[in-house]
Amino acid sequence: MDKVQNNKAWFLVLPVLVLVAFSAVIPLMTVVNYSVQDTFGNNVFFWEGLGWFKEVLTSDRVHAAFGRQLAFSGIILAIQIPLGIAIAVCMPKRGFWASVCLVLMALPLLIPWNVVGTIWQIMGRTDIGLVGYTLDQFGITWNYARNPVHAWIMVVLMDVWHWTSLVALLAYAGLQSIPQAYYQAAKIDQASRWKVFRYIELPKMQGVLLIAILLRFMDSFMIYTEPFVVTGGGPGSATSFLSIDLVKMALGQFDLGPAAAFSIMYFLVILLVSWVFYTVMTNLDKAEGR
Repeated sequence: MDKVQNNKAWFLVLPVLVLVAFSAVIPLMTVVNYSVQDTFGNNVFFWEGLGWFKEVLTSDRVHAAFGRQLAFSGIILAIQIPLGIAIAVCMPKRGFWASVCLVLMALPLLIPWNVVGTIWQIMGRTDIGLVGYTLDQFGITWNYARNPVHAWIMVVLMDVWHWTSLVALLAYAGLQSIPQAYYQAAKIDQASRWKVFRYIELPKMQGVLLIAILLRFMDSFMIYTEPFVVTGGGPGSATSFLSIDLVKMALGQFDLGPAAAFSIMYFLVILLVSWVFYTVMTNLDKAEGR
């Protein structure tokens, strides 16, 4: 007997399709339209072709922002991934204190991005901020609003405080999924703690660590609110990452054509990196037979 298909169920998906169309597809098509045209106002457009893309690709300003963005993402990954793994390994595996640690680790993730920026903006001040005042008492001249190195330190510390918990929670979930039989076998073989981590825990965490690296790279590569609140992209352009530079180009200078081309290439880079990580994760799952 043939199964009867009820196509009326597609009407339940219709609100989602309409929402996605208005929130994603239509704005994206608008950006594509501006990226290949120019306008002098009065809703009159002139065909520009790939001119805006060539201008962005050859812009020293964009190259500098891209370099700062890559440096920031690299520093973030180099700090947060090992630190998150270390925290997850040190956390208790079960009991009351395990629940307490999980709640404490989740707290920074619940704070809105603009609030995080405001908190660290205040903490960095030398008059009322904990970090700035403490450094000032030790005789260290601290001014993240004028010193580019200090501004970078503030932004990196802020992001590490805000997002290391995500890496720790993912790594902790990976550790919890390891069967106890592996630990029992290692205990029988009298394996050291380092060997247990090297040959049991770290290989079993590969999947969640790839997810953590992907999420943290994407978030750090698209970061905007926190550094904008703390430094505004300054001093000068020291912390003007790609997203901040894009907003300045689109809203500050009102260069809609270059900004549209810039945003499309920005989107394609994120999409390409996501595809690479997805491919690696898929191949890893196939190799492990999952």
